Amino acid sequence: MTLSRIFAKAFAWPLIFGLTGSALAQEASNPFAAIGHIVVIYTENRSFDNVFGLYPGAEGLGIGADRFAQVDFDGKPFGELPPIRGDKGVDSRFPSILPNAPFPIDAFLPNAEKTPDMTHDFFQEKEQINGGKMDRFAAVSGAGGLVMGYYDGRSLAQWRLAQEFTLADHFFHGAFGGSFLNHMFLVCACAPTFPSAPPSLIAEVDEATGLLALAADSPKSAHIGPPHYRKPGPVTSDGYAVSTLQPPTPLSPRDSATPAGFGLPPQTQPTIGDRLTEKGVSWAWYAGGWNDMRAGRIRQREAPEFFQTHHQPFLYFANFAAGAQERELHLKDADDLFAAAEAGTLPAVSFYKPVGKFNEHPSYADLKTGDAHLEEVVARLRRSPNWRDMLIIVTADENGGAWDHVAPPKIDRFGPGARVPTLILSPFAKKGFVDRTIYDTASILATIETRFALAPLTARDKGAADLRNALETTVTAPGSATR
Repeated sequence: MTLSRIFAKAFAWPLIFGLTGSALAQEASNPFAAIGHIVVIYTENRSFDNVFGLYPGAEGLGIGADRFAQVDFDGKPFGELPPIRGDKGVDSRFPSILPNAPFPIDAFLPNAEKTPDMTHDFFQEKEQINGGKMDRFAAVSGAGGLVMGYYDGRSLAQWRLAQEFTLADHFFHGAFGGSFLNHMFLVCACAPTFPSAPPSLIAEVDEATGLLALAADSPKSAHIGPPHYRKPGPVTSDGYAVSTLQPPTPLSPRDSATPAGFGLPPQTQPTIGDRLTEKGVSWAWYAGGWNDMRAGRIRQREAPEFFQTHHQPFLYFANFAAGAQERELHLKDADDLFAAAEAGTLPAVSFYKPVGKFNEHPSYADLKTGDAHLEEVVARLRRSPNWRDMLIIVTADENGGAWDHVAPPKIDRFGPGARVPTLILSPFAKKGFVDRTIYDTASILATIETRFALAPLTARDKGAADLRNALETTVTAPGSATR
């Protein structure tokens, strides 16, 4: 008997979950019919091996990782990893010589310490993946050998949640590169377009390799330094924006406007928000620091909050332009999320983006602080009256330049990228389960679309596996399923 049929026999669905007649009609074939609330928590810049590489039962560092020694620009394996570099040069907190292999970061720095940022951009990740060999991460990174670092995650709340619910160990971030493009893939399964970008923004690509063209002064070895490129612009020659750009209109009145012609033009592709609105399904994007930014109390990238405008993808779409009703209806502050959770009035679909200091991003944030924040957010959601029919998906937007040993599937020119740590939390989630299904960021969209009978946005989400394998095929009543 399916999960939804058990509920249908035991309860009056319209009274308990507020389902419409059309939702009832879908019950027999919809694996998510019992889910009334979906919450997506989108963290930052961690690979699966970086956080869960030692997790028992997952495909981590004990399975095949020794096959992926890193190689220098000439294709020959390093004798030892390149030095770990930060903004001020070599980072003396780490040994000057590390073996050419994964190493425990917390042997040298506790997970409450900030580490240098690592190169994470579109063309560079393609080069790091190297056709699935996963062996050029250390060479193609400003942080050198740091990319091979991992944490012992046993003290993390994320590990405890994985032990209680479901950990997906083959979940790949949607597109090569950084946060900007991967946030776009989260909401539209698409790369934004910039058909008339200024020439200074167009990346120069080597036609023979499809990668960024090297500058004449590029180092001959990564032990000297990372590659130098002729022109690493954010836009491809055929007009796709693949690296960070700002919207034409700043969110904070304290931020300067992007120079005319250099901001990403308003995008008109359909988003998951558009699909939900068209179907009459409630939804919201909640962001930490949103109200403070709009009021001018903080600026983007400014300490201590480190709010990032390019982590707010709906800002780039015409339907959510400044002054548009859709922006006011659907783009909200983190405090609104917590208030709705407490009151039991969450929308059917919620996206939550932690403010920078809580998002786990190397350089301006740390793993321990972000993990503690995640634990608090999940605890608030589990205390909500909405928890009994909730599905929470916790995933990182991208790997942040950190190495992972599992090659991503090849779908299209944009990705997917490397594996990222992903949790599926729900009263209906399989308990202590490692889900080996191949997922990517579009799987979140596919799950939402399956649940609410929405049309796919692009070929990407149309072809993605939804998250049904993470759920139990039979469940108990809502009251007894809560924990």
